[in-house]
Amino acid sequence: MAKILIIEDDNKIRAILKEILEEKDHDVQEAADGQEGFKKLEQGAFDLCLCDIKMPKMDGLEVLEKSKQAEIPTNFIIISAHGTIDVAVEAVKKGAFDFLQKPFDLGRLEITLRNALEKTTLVKETKTLRKKVSKKFDMVGESEPIKQIKEMIDKVAPTDARVLVTGPNGSGKELVARWVHEKSKRAEGPLVEVNCAAIPSELIESELFGHEKGSFTSAIKQRLGKFELAEGGTLFLDEIGDMSLSAQAKVLRALQENKITRVGGDKEISVNVRVVAATNKDLKKEIEENRFREDLYHRLSVIVVKVPALNDRKDDIGLLSDKFLNDIAEEYGAKKKTLHTKALTALKEHNWTGNIRELRNVIERLVIMSGDEITGDDVKRYL
Repeated sequence: MAKILIIEDDNKIRAILKEILEEKDHDVQEAADGQEGFKKLEQGAFDLCLCDIKMPKMDGLEVLEKSKQAEIPTNFIIISAHGTIDVAVEAVKKGAFDFLQKPFDLGRLEITLRNALEKTTLVKETKTLRKKVSKKFDMVGESEPIKQIKEMIDKVAPTDARVLVTGPNGSGKELVARWVHEKSKRAEGPLVEVNCAAIPSELIESELFGHEKGSFTSAIKQRLGKFELAEGGTLFLDEIGDMSLSAQAKVLRALQENKITRVGGDKEISVNVRVVAATNKDLKKEIEENRFREDLYHRLSVIVVKVPALNDRKDDIGLLSDKFLNDIAEEYGAKKKTLHTKALTALKEHNWTGNIRELRNVIERLVIMSGDEITGDDVKRYL
């Protein structure tokens, strides 16, 4: 059952639409003009709005436009007895899901309603999933270094500036990249990750730029690269310090010209991606030793975010441990275990060479091996 608003000044048409929709068990509300309709949209969460164009006080396109400006998430189907291609195009441009002409074809009306409501359901599911993902990848911590990183992300994310994230393995560089994407204007687009250290040097160019059929022995069909797959979104180049010099040269060209060429191809393809890179290496030292291009470094490092080692933010260990205890309890479908103060003290005294990744593994081990409360002795025994 969906909640639907009908905005229509013709009483008979409004009654017919209401009857049709209520037969499908939908919750239907009515408004006799655009002004009344917009007030109801502001006050209630509707899944769909059927809105006439020519009405007193406020026409349908104005209601649609004001709703979009107010970020009201309701889908609109615009209806009119004076339907023209121009009106339909204008309605869709302003954000309407579809346009229907009076008198209604009941079959077309039913299909349009179903499609619009399916889109509404999909959007809701996507938002729910995005919230779950955001919670899973939450950046936990109240230490000064983490506060500074969060402030940087808030400033940088809305721009298209390239970001270079540095820090030791397991410190959470990928979380910074994810939050730069999630808080950017590209958040609705894809976040595509490439682990440059995990891909053999002879395959990295194909992975990034794609290849044409027959360009090498195993290229049995055309393949899109990560740059194309990240179109309109963010490309995260993890461990970029491990990329070969030949691939670096092509990445530099892609960043300079916003164009790529697939391996084995000669056609230039325009790309619109934001690049966020990460490394655990000292790139300036890599440049001195001719293992990394200086010009690429300057292209990537418009903004540099330095993620601290866990040993440099031990005040966050309590919050991080609590998050991991929650996550693990949820994963195992079990009751959350508690951490004794002596256990927390022991965790803070440990030398975390593996950073947050190591802490997460230790907490999981303690959950498995300990009782309902994790004690200081448990930490000493299983750390």
